[in-house]
Amino acid sequence: MPAEPRVAGTPLDGDRQVDVAIVGAGFTGLWTALALAEREPTLRIAVLERHEVGFGASGRNGGWCSALLATSLDTYAAAHGRDAAIAAQRAMHETVTEVGRFLAGADDDAGWHRGGTITYARTPAQRARLEAELATARRYGFGEDDLRWLSDAELDAAGRPPRTEAALFTPHCAAVHPLRLVHTIARAAVARGVALHTNTAVVELAPRRLVTPAGVVTADMTVLATEAYTAMFDGHRRAVAPVYSLMVGSVPLTAAQWAQVGLHDRPTFHDARRTIVYGQRTADGRIAFGGRGAPYHFRSRIDPAFDRHEAVRRRLVATVRELFPALADVELPFHWGSPLGVPRDWRWGVRVDHRAGLAVAGGYVGDGVSTTNLAGRTLANLILGHDTDLVRLPWVGHRSRLWEPEPLRWLGINLARIAAARADRAEVRGGRLARLEAAGWSHVLDALTGH
Repeated sequence: MPAEPRVAGTPLDGDRQVDVAIVGAGFTGLWTALALAEREPTLRIAVLERHEVGFGASGRNGGWCSALLATSLDTYAAAHGRDAAIAAQRAMHETVTEVGRFLAGADDDAGWHRGGTITYARTPAQRARLEAELATARRYGFGEDDLRWLSDAELDAAGRPPRTEAALFTPHCAAVHPLRLVHTIARAAVARGVALHTNTAVVELAPRRLVTPAGVVTADMTVLATEAYTAMFDGHRRAVAPVYSLMVGSVPLTAAQWAQVGLHDRPTFHDARRTIVYGQRTADGRIAFGGRGAPYHFRSRIDPAFDRHEAVRRRLVATVRELFPALADVELPFHWGSPLGVPRDWRWGVRVDHRAGLAVAGGYVGDGVSTTNLAGRTLANLILGHDTDLVRLPWVGHRSRLWEPEPLRWLGINLARIAAARADRAEVRGGRLARLEAAGWSHVLDALTGH
């Protein structure tokens, strides 16, 4: 790590005119700023951030730089055609490589290690979902180099949690320290002349005009890169739902403990339950593990008090110890989280309106560590008018429909959360009645999420 890994930025101190003004110093905003500065060094670019660099989900996530698509290949194919769906997935594969290439030439590798992802099947229902996932990948031409079953010997060597029947492996993922990554991007952007204004709240967003308590920034193009926090702006309150994802972290494990756990090549890991969970072995030898399940708050409220939730913390700790019994006595004293942006159709989008002078990207549903890099490069090409393969990918120009007004939004999102948890519990119990119950709750979940 460099001697000073964090970038402080400076508050705005008066009116300013720039070519591109970016709201949000998270992954999307900073990747966009860096891509623009690399492609057009003469641009005057300013990034405005209410708090500090990486304050939101960019600095507080599970550190999966993955090629995951939040929605299915079939969904993209139905809307845009088979070739577009394949291009979308390949673009995500290439983006993982692109982030690794950036870090290889940066002043901090941010704990980057490309160990892939292991997805465990620990119930018959989970195995069926993984079989369907693999079959879909094969239908679109993705082979063993992209997604495959681990052999029993490979699974045993990697670490087999109790009751694990099988596991899929993809090499298209790297573990990374997200806060270090976002500050590494910030340093690279500032080094190329990007002005970074932290502790600068945008209180009014208008075409080509950003109002802050310290001054007004006018720009030819404004980029809204606020992800979950987009819901705080008038006119955008139903664009995304801020849904909290929370994490726990362990103390450093001993060599003997790691010998029992496995994960020697630092793969990211999870199982195929309906309530999303995710984990990694960190570069400094800890378990960082997170998951969904925290309640959605009425009217899309965001509050630092929601970054922790005792019941979720207990569930996450119990899940870590269930997956790795050798950690039964290991302390997991760290607990944190952040809201992530969920669009109504679970499809992220990138769009630029040159006439209005407004660009928007977001809605990554928790898969933003890599996707934001692709979004930033795509926004740069769209803003500059560069005709590349990126501007023809299926998320370009996509606009999700708005979320329902309250209280329907609160009821629907929280019912989906409950349905996922109850389906998981029924699948673990097993038996005919439990299978019927799990299927029922799964249908409820799919209906609510549109999957």
